[in-house]
Amino acid sequence: MKQPSALPRPEYPRPQWVRQDWINLNGPWQFEIDHGKSGKERGYQESGHDLSGTITVPFCPESKLSGVEYKDFMAAVWYKREFSVPDGWTNGKILLHFGAVDYETEVWVNGISVGKHRGGYSSFSFDITSAVSPGTNVVTVYAEDDVRSGRQPRGKQSGRFYSHGCDYTRTTGIWQTVWLEQVSESYLSDMKLVPDPDNKCAHLEVQISGNAAGGTLNASAFFEGNPAGNVSAVVSGPSVKLTLPLSEIHLWEVGNARLYDLKLSLHHEGQERDTVESYFGLRTVRLDGMAFRINGKSVFQRLVLDQGFYPEGVYTAPSDEDLRKDIEISMGLGFNGARLHEKMFEPRFLYWADRLGYLVWGEHANWGLDITTTESLASFLPEWLEGMERDFNHPALIGWCPFNETWDQDGTKQHNDVLCIVYEVTKRLDPTRPVIDTSGNFHVMTDIFDLHDYDQNPLTFRARYEAMKTGGEVYNTFPDRQKYEGQPYFISEYGGIWWNPDQKDEKSWGYGDRPVSEEEFIERYEGLTNALLDHPMMFGFCYTQLYDVEQEVNGLYTYDRQAKFNPEVIRRINSRPAAIEEMDSSKSLA
Repeated sequence: MKQPSALPRPEYPRPQWVRQDWINLNGPWQFEIDHGKSGKERGYQESGHDLSGTITVPFCPESKLSGVEYKDFMAAVWYKREFSVPDGWTNGKILLHFGAVDYETEVWVNGISVGKHRGGYSSFSFDITSAVSPGTNVVTVYAEDDVRSGRQPRGKQSGRFYSHGCDYTRTTGIWQTVWLEQVSESYLSDMKLVPDPDNKCAHLEVQISGNAAGGTLNASAFFEGNPAGNVSAVVSGPSVKLTLPLSEIHLWEVGNARLYDLKLSLHHEGQERDTVESYFGLRTVRLDGMAFRINGKSVFQRLVLDQGFYPEGVYTAPSDEDLRKDIEISMGLGFNGARLHEKMFEPRFLYWADRLGYLVWGEHANWGLDITTTESLASFLPEWLEGMERDFNHPALIGWCPFNETWDQDGTKQHNDVLCIVYEVTKRLDPTRPVIDTSGNFHVMTDIFDLHDYDQNPLTFRARYEAMKTGGEVYNTFPDRQKYEGQPYFISEYGGIWWNPDQKDEKSWGYGDRPVSEEEFIERYEGLTNALLDHPMMFGFCYTQLYDVEQEVNGLYTYDRQAKFNPEVIRRINSRPAAIEEMDSSKSLA
């Protein structure tokens, strides 16, 4: 169904699970801030109750693009708009989808509550069929948000009135696309795909909602438009497992994203009930000694920290092209991937990573959540699992990192069981990817031992890792809190060099002393980066960061995505061969 061209973010928001029949609900909505959380008592959820303001969805009210730009704390917010159901949507079910709403959400259609959701980053949907009427309908959305409560993940959203340090403008309420979709009474609801290039196939587990027993599920693969595999299975319950053999093998590789198109069709009682279009990449990921292997080859991860913030949209990119541009900027600097930092990025970003051959690590926005007791699992784990299930099939995603820098809370240490439980559950849901329990500190149970090191002196930075080369002591930033046990090792945050001569704001912030010249910056950058590239036991690095965000001015680009340095200079430094890659090549030649 063609969408109006003036619609903000008009593209289909879920590129790995595409249906043709859908309606984008982005654009103008009624809007009202509810500081006292009293709107329900005042009947805001009723269809006839208009709200006092307007907002442009999917942009948060803190953003310029929303038309609101209210930057103070908002205890709760309300949204309301009308929609009409097409005449052809008379059979089956109507689903209402939300890309993300921060944080606790309740939704009404024509004054009837259709569901609740908790979590500011994961996607969710409700079956609204029974609440919809012919003609005009009204959808109302209510969201509560309290980043200062300690009971919800907030990521890099500031817990103070002003942005400060490495915490930035908050996001409240809807911040990803809202859309409607029609499905049959029985329909395809989810899929988990595990690529298996060594056996020339892909393994699928497809979830089916409704009763389709006795029906048939068909999966067809295509490569560059040509048939590449087909398989069918009889449906006997809500889950169908099948193996899709492939007649052609094309590997998904860094910078060379060969992708297969995938079509799933559900047939029941002689009729086609549902069709979904998707895609997948064939690639393997495994740890081998100190090496990180993709398709069996040691690939040094030249990562950059990406915060996922935008000057006019805050958490939401102004356009789909902006998502792609961030990846292209990074690749132009010689990076081959990113840590998607303290935020579950939207599926469209992962789509472009898949299309461009760009490695990403999936994280949650754990900052702000008090994990000193196991009670925090109730706020963390359900949303983390929703995010994992949503993003599982992306070939670009090569590892999970649920937590980042789990610092003490008012002198109380993290509850180690929280990290252990989340690690173990993550591994059970996805045994195909490595898991870092908490990036930087404090490790408890992890596949990879990573550190954050912001030493600005290339000589002392290099020296602390020298002993490790010859079997000596392995550098550990917090030996009293975490123990190295022989895992693969890398520096997942370094640099953060403070540089933006044009930003004179006294609130500007970065790591270490500012270089006095561009030449000094490049010399420092090259010295720090070479120390990691030259180390035969390092499988990667992650530089802080890709672009400035508000007062944090340690990006290689400015916040509005203007290059601070000649990109080719940074690219030359990043792209030179790494020691661990050269060792692998030497073994192959031998």
